[in-house]
Amino acid sequence: MEVHTHTHTPRKKWTHYFWEFLMLFLAVFAGFMAENQREHFIEHNREKQFIRSLIYDVEADTARLNELIYQRSMRESRVDSIAFLLNSDSADHKTRDIYYLANMIPRVTIYQFTPNEGTMQQLKNSGGLRLIRKLFVADSIIKYDASIRSLLRLDLQEQDIIHVQREAAPKIFDGLALSRFSDPDNNAIRLDYSPPLTAGYKNALNEFNYRLNSVKNINKAYRREARKLLKQATNLIITLQKEYNLSGGALQRSSDGPSEK
Repeated sequence: MEVHTHTHTPRKKWTHYFWEFLMLFLAVFAGFMAENQREHFIEHNREKQFIRSLIYDVEADTARLNELIYQRSMRESRVDSIAFLLNSDSADHKTRDIYYLANMIPRVTIYQFTPNEGTMQQLKNSGGLRLIRKLFVADSIIKYDASIRSLLRLDLQEQDIIHVQREAAPKIFDGLALSRFSDPDNNAIRLDYSPPLTAGYKNALNEFNYRLNSVKNINKAYRREARKLLKQATNLIITLQKEYNLSGGALQRSSDGPSEK
């Protein structure tokens, strides 16, 4: 009868298991740290993409604001001109200019500010603001957006004032004659044509002057706020370029913009 002997492997010491656990832990921890660094790198790149795109948008805003401030100054001159001409003794002989100005002044769209806010909307709607690591930078961006909203609210006030001003216009101007001072695309045009004012226009001058003064005042307020926003936009660009080490030449917007993934 054969007797089978069993070989027994010597029992491992606890230190062996400890080192196995330690090596496994270190491998998992190293993998975690590598993934964390990778995520950090990706988010940092996304942050910089957003900042580049935002600077591009704000630079476009500054161009429009400069144009708008100039247009608003021209509008104020037109308001002063029509007020002077209408209230002068020679108003009946200056109707060609008066009708042109009357057609030009109530226009609103050409004097409005439309912000370039594609990047801003991404930052707000897709949680992009959390990528902005520097709190004071995020705060500057939020304040700039709030200032834009404040300026846009003036648009609504101005539209109400213009609406009231237009209600006074029929007491001064012939409607059919006034319509001729617009081209097929509704642009104001000058004509070699001097239509008469309404027969009793002088009786309505006080009301018209009052409404015209309201238009002038809201125009001044809009221009003042546009100047403030322009200064804020300029400072924001400087801050972003400085904090992210970006120069003008580095601000080429990619064709697809910042990734939303």
